[in-house]
Amino acid sequence: MSAEDTVRDYYEALRRGEPLYPYFLEDEATWKAAISTQYSGYDAVAEALRRQTKTTDEWTVESHDLSVTERDDYAVFHDEVRMAWTDTETGQRWGFDSRWSGTLECIDEADQEWQFVSMHVSAPHDL
Repeated sequence: MSAEDTVRDYYEALRRGEPLYPYFLEDEATWKAAISTQYSGYDAVAEALRRQTKTTDEWTVESHDLSVTERDDYAVFHDEVRMAWTDTETGQRWGFDSRWSGTLECIDEADQEWQFVSMHVSAPHDL
């Protein structure tokens, strides 16, 4: 699977409500920034993603400009994404035009398995 396939598969997993933490490299250098939060280290990222999966539903993720560049065992990506979800605790529906970017590392060259090392999601305003 290519790095681009991994990004697209991540979007699909988000839409389906599947666990997202397996897409991230188990390393202290792993980092993820969401619209109004950030997490450093795999454990913090994984816990935040578990909480997100548990408290959100009905995701819409529409990619509008995905670009992925692979170099040896690293890749970078950026995208413009229309996203929306329902907060299962309050019932409130959220939606944003957002910008996504990040880096991936190839952890298995034979199988072309890629994982995120960093991901940044931003929107014009905070939640």
